[in-house]
Amino acid sequence: MKISILTLFPEMFSGPFDHSIVKRAQERKLIEIEIVNIRNFGAGKHKMVDDTEYGGGVGMVMKVDVLHAAIQNVRHNTLSIKNKEKIVLLSATGKTYNQKIALEHSKLDHLILICGHYEGVDERVKEYIDEEISIGDFILTGGEIPAMLIADSVTRLIKGVLPDSAIEEESFSEIDGKIQLEYPHYTKPQTYNNKSVPEILLSGNHKEIEKWRRQKALSATKKMRPDILKKRS
Repeated sequence: MKISILTLFPEMFSGPFDHSIVKRAQERKLIEIEIVNIRNFGAGKHKMVDDTEYGGGVGMVMKVDVLHAAIQNVRHNTLSIKNKEKIVLLSATGKTYNQKIALEHSKLDHLILICGHYEGVDERVKEYIDEEISIGDFILTGGEIPAMLIADSVTRLIKGVLPDSAIEEESFSEIDGKIQLEYPHYTKPQTYNNKSVPEILLSGNHKEIEKWRRQKALSATKKMRPDILKKRS
């Protein structure tokens, strides 16, 4: 799989993908991460990437012609027009990113992430994308940090990056076909500051342990993320 990130600040990506799981996935050729400088497609002598807004307003708006040129260049570099490809604009107005979307993206051949910046992007850019995504109900300076988060979450779901068993036991687990939070985990020491590991986990009865974990996962979901339960009802 290939992830192309279009950004005005490529230097921001010099560290996050050079460590741990993402680094190993790149070394094993399971993922290719391409950082593209939008300024390379800037307009005119001064490579302008933004301009003032028609109708007035505070801040600068990223230009449609510049972003379209960058998108087209990246798409031209894909291995085949038959590849499964998606173009995503990272924007505060997009739908909220979640694990389901991450899984869908991990099955693509090419994911293109456009980092918005300044006051926003020319509305006409949306003619050249497939969807808008937000990582939450708050405002960031630009789309660079969301792009890092998405690239990381997608990479770890790609077949072969992690053992299948590790993917199955995630913070958002699918139990009985339903998404809910993960059960609690314990390790040595068995007792710490008068807090002990639940006896059931020491019993060796895997059937009862599984039952306990399901109950705890449901309880945690009801307490911490009741919105997940509401969505599936």
